[in-house]
Amino acid sequence: MTTDQIALQPHAELQIAADRACNWLCDVAAPLWAERGRTASGLFAERMTLTGEPDSSYFRTFVQARHIYAFCGIGRMGWNGPWRELVTQTVEVLLNNARRPDGFFVHRLAADASVADARADLYDQAFVLFALGTAGGALGEPRWFDAAEALFDTIEREWSHPAGGFTEGEIVDPSVRRQNPHMHLFEASQALWDASGRSRFQDLAYRIAELAAGKFIDPASGALLEYFEQDWTPAKGDRGRIVEPGHCFEWAWLFDRLARAGWVHGEDVASRLIGFARKTGIDPVRGVAINEVLTDGAIADGKARLWPQTERIKAAVSRYHRSGDGAEAAEVVAALRGLEQYYAVETPGLWRDKLGADGNWLDELAPGSSLYHISCAYAELASCR
Repeated sequence: MTTDQIALQPHAELQIAADRACNWLCDVAAPLWAERGRTASGLFAERMTLTGEPDSSYFRTFVQARHIYAFCGIGRMGWNGPWRELVTQTVEVLLNNARRPDGFFVHRLAADASVADARADLYDQAFVLFALGTAGGALGEPRWFDAAEALFDTIEREWSHPAGGFTEGEIVDPSVRRQNPHMHLFEASQALWDASGRSRFQDLAYRIAELAAGKFIDPASGALLEYFEQDWTPAKGDRGRIVEPGHCFEWAWLFDRLARAGWVHGEDVASRLIGFARKTGIDPVRGVAINEVLTDGAIADGKARLWPQTERIKAAVSRYHRSGDGAEAAEVVAALRGLEQYYAVETPGLWRDKLGADGNWLDELAPGSSLYHISCAYAELASCR
């Protein structure tokens, strides 16, 4: 093998891996979730058994919003199924059935799309915003941007917090603040800004970026913290030192996106987050990103859920496009291999969610919420084909 061939090998392997991933998503997973994973009322399955039977116990609003995003992305990747019809129907179900009189969206629906849990929280609202932005852009529906503006009006009016950011609504413990709902607001604001061009969503993206860079990231380690007091100081004890490597990767990808849009600090913040997560949060034996470490790198939870593997892919693809480096191409391929372990189930197009620290799988249903993570990662991979 020549020197030039050696240099090209990681890039060629990346292209092959990207083709494999995108084909699996469009040819295997999408038809399953569009057909078996669909109710007569226009909802997507919350979960399926590993033999492919949907569970109809409940339908969380944020999962429906995630499916809307996923099928928009799958459609953009070239799937020739009825993604436009599926997306339109589910968006309209949320707008007509899940929206409360006060403007917030409820937490859960029943199989017939009636309200099953009328509480509202920030995490759910963030994903509704994300779905409206993605679907509005994909299908050219500016009224969905209007619905997003109305929802954000409600969030700002009812849940703005004097210390920055927002309170979390009616579900979670109000004594602790979390970065995670704000990350998804950050994601939603970027999607809405990209799709609509409306400046208030650009302003929101910059506001959350500044809040995160100033409050959520530990200045000593460069790691993203999870839990905070009301004034955004870290929570007391070890809880205030918990770091999820998957969230480090996810924020890094979002910061890289904002850097490309002109936020000057984005690349430096992203680099620190990725550096910490790669150094402390990847198990070389199983080849996966683990759930939790502490700021000193000690393992707090050595299990590995599916979703951090997808965030590892997204961060690596972003770095690869920035540098063109073969080492980053190899990291993308390694991250994809880690994720593909989760697909070893009897029904193609499904997955396991939790890999134990001992290498054994937790026996449970396949969560539909993971399709959002997978489709987002594979949309990034598609850019490497």
